[in-house]
Amino acid sequence: MITTYEEALDWIHNRLRFGIKPGLERMEWMLEQLDFPQQNLNAIHVAGTNGKGSTVSYLRNMLEEAGYKVGTFTSPYIETFNERISVNGQPISNQAMTALVQEVKPVVERLEHTDLGSATEFEVITIMAFLYFGYHDSVDYAVFETGLGGRYDSTNVVNPMVSVITNIGFDHMAILGDTVEEIAAEKAGIIKKEVPIITGAEQVKALDVITEEANSKQAPLFVLGKEFKIENYEPLANGEGFTLKTPYGTFEHLQLNMLGYHQVKNAALAVMAVCYLKEKKKLAISNEQMIKGIQHTKWNGRFEIVNEHPLTIIDGAHNAEGIDSLLSTLRLHYEGRNIHLVFSCLNDKSADRMVQELETIAASITFTSFDFPRARAAAELYEMSTHHNKHMDEDWKKAIAYVKEKATGEQDMVVITGSLYFISEVRAFLLK
Repeated sequence: MITTYEEALDWIHNRLRFGIKPGLERMEWMLEQLDFPQQNLNAIHVAGTNGKGSTVSYLRNMLEEAGYKVGTFTSPYIETFNERISVNGQPISNQAMTALVQEVKPVVERLEHTDLGSATEFEVITIMAFLYFGYHDSVDYAVFETGLGGRYDSTNVVNPMVSVITNIGFDHMAILGDTVEEIAAEKAGIIKKEVPIITGAEQVKALDVITEEANSKQAPLFVLGKEFKIENYEPLANGEGFTLKTPYGTFEHLQLNMLGYHQVKNAALAVMAVCYLKEKKKLAISNEQMIKGIQHTKWNGRFEIVNEHPLTIIDGAHNAEGIDSLLSTLRLHYEGRNIHLVFSCLNDKSADRMVQELETIAASITFTSFDFPRARAAAELYEMSTHHNKHMDEDWKKAIAYVKEKATGEQDMVVITGSLYFISEVRAFLLK
């Protein structure tokens, strides 16, 4: 019998032993037992290699600005586990989390006695989100971020009003496939019959796959750079500025508080999704509310300044595409600075390419590790590097202290990047 929050969290984390098991059969079975809570939701579904969390946050902030109650399901968490299931940006309470576990646990245990086998941790959390938003704390809109892929992701049992695919990159290749086409096919698996799909995918082969899937499902398709376009982009001192042209009107002089051209793309996708829903009378929102919503958006752990002396930035660039975006942002906003990097990543990432890219901008690079089952050893990363000024320490706190001692010049800055699980630990430590 689970009676405390600690016991509830232990039970959830214990599901990690079942690994990643793509497929929707277990989800469908459990949802039937729980009277289909996902059917009560006005949902927006977001997939993609990078930018999902930021896009979800832009969507939430715009809808909140219009006075709506918005549920979000995201992963991984940065500050607290509960933030994976949030309402208007506030993680659900420990009491609510415990009550959800008490409700789903008997269903999960019954599932284990069927031919379908045991539910994974991600499946359990997804079920809990559906239950909470659908029955316990009803929301006006629920925005769901896929875990990985799309077609067989546990969130893909939802029937959304609109779907978004942020971009396509090489991540989770052991599960999703080795080519852009294979990965795009998995992401495109979220496309539902006649449900509009909005995408920022840029590769021709990926777009071909998404277009074919959209056509087969009679799903209206809106592609960034075609049906809606970014114009007049300019980097600002503390953010980004741009104009967005959509089929439903032009938004001029948009401003973001988040840095990076990739954030401009993420914001554009979110604005396009809301524009479509507004046009179809699925929500009521003014252009002013949309503009305010994206301007107020922040997303912890994504190019976030956590210290001024020395200037210290943390960024969850957890794969090669994320590293490319990080380097682009640093070149746009911090050209000429001495950048001292601290890096750690997981075993299943293309670490060699990530290290090579980081070296192109680093005055120094320090490799470290952290307490996580799939964390790569600092020594392995160190051996991959050919940088003339490299260092390693398996203890990330010592690694950061070492780098901060070096970054004493006026032009010096510290950038800590890599796995989002790593950034989560670092952020909590530095903000203390």
